[in-house]
Amino acid sequence: MLEGKKVVLAYSGGLDTSVCLKWFEQQGATPYALYLDLGQGEPKVDVKEKAIKIGAADAFVRDARAEFVEEYVAPAIKANALYGGRYPLFTALGRPLIAKKLVEAAREVGAELIAHGSTGKGNDQVRFDVTTASIAPDLTVVAPVRDWNMSRPEEMAYAEEHGIPVSTTKKSPYSVDENLWGRSIEAGPLEDPDHEPTPDVYALTKEPEEAPNEPRYVEIGFEEGLPVSLDGREMPLLDLIVGLNAVAGEHGVGRVDMIEDRLVGIKSREIYEAPAAMTIIQAHQELETMTLTKDVLRFKAQVEQRYAELAYDGLWFTPLTAALDAFIHETQKAVTGAVRLKLYKGSSTVAGRTAPKALYSKDLATYDPNSTFDESAAAGFIALWGLPARQWAGLHGEGAGRSPAIPKLG
Repeated sequence: MLEGKKVVLAYSGGLDTSVCLKWFEQQGATPYALYLDLGQGEPKVDVKEKAIKIGAADAFVRDARAEFVEEYVAPAIKANALYGGRYPLFTALGRPLIAKKLVEAAREVGAELIAHGSTGKGNDQVRFDVTTASIAPDLTVVAPVRDWNMSRPEEMAYAEEHGIPVSTTKKSPYSVDENLWGRSIEAGPLEDPDHEPTPDVYALTKEPEEAPNEPRYVEIGFEEGLPVSLDGREMPLLDLIVGLNAVAGEHGVGRVDMIEDRLVGIKSREIYEAPAAMTIIQAHQELETMTLTKDVLRFKAQVEQRYAELAYDGLWFTPLTAALDAFIHETQKAVTGAVRLKLYKGSSTVAGRTAPKALYSKDLATYDPNSTFDESAAAGFIALWGLPARQWAGLHGEGAGRSPAIPKLG
């Protein structure tokens, strides 16, 4: 089936994709490795040398950080995209971009196959496969780890047998995925939801107990929904994310430990580190409360949930995502201002916020005698607001609008 065929593999340098690379070579295929730099911190030259040494005919190393931030992270910030209200979707956002680049590389080398190292239990298999179907339905997707049904211990044994250097060991069995928007850690003892993660799990965030004893205040400036400055210094979003990852991570901010509903129907225990993502979204949500009307905020919250689900489910390149993008973009025109956060030993709290087009008015909200709010209008408003309830009670009797009490057993 694979004999003599060209295949482009999404290569990370980790256990799964290193094993895949060797497997393709043994099947008689001509494998090409594509390593996409999304800010995961791997030494790119080492990754290329490693891929070729394992058996790749060639290895493409491409810097996609700017594209990732501008076309994937930026829309997610505007959408406050948090799957399950907690996961900032960094892996989910990176997969459609990787799939897109796989398709481009396949066109370059004349490959009819593209491949990934996803398992049959995870979400990434869906993201890669569906994205490819959305943008290049003529290409075939191959997933050796999924089809092979090889466990992680078996993969480690295979790697050892074939002299494949991988960082995963029996002493450190974690599966890690990282880009500049966050880092995920799973597998090994973390599969027990009652197991408290040990310090060796984390790399971006300091243990809260070991974080500085003095709080750190940071101010994030926004323009039309996107961060444009950090502590008063204007900078590109990419640089701002990198800087905020370091600052917030130093104070232990950005850890998430959650039970997540995977697309394939199972629940999984997930550990995430996302210092910049969590603080930026927190600040962005706060600024929206200052600048958006109540009805827009309420409706946008529903849109945000669906938006996060679409990204999580691998439906980034679909008409509904594009339509929601248009709605969200429209809501961000007034979301300009600055939010000040207090970072302290694992927590991030809002310390202040300002906006040139804030709907909040101290003159209206104050309880001082000089308030501009006309309290004399309140009685008439309440009479009209309560009119339906008063009519119902008049026709049906006292308390008729409530469900009857459930009788006690026995």
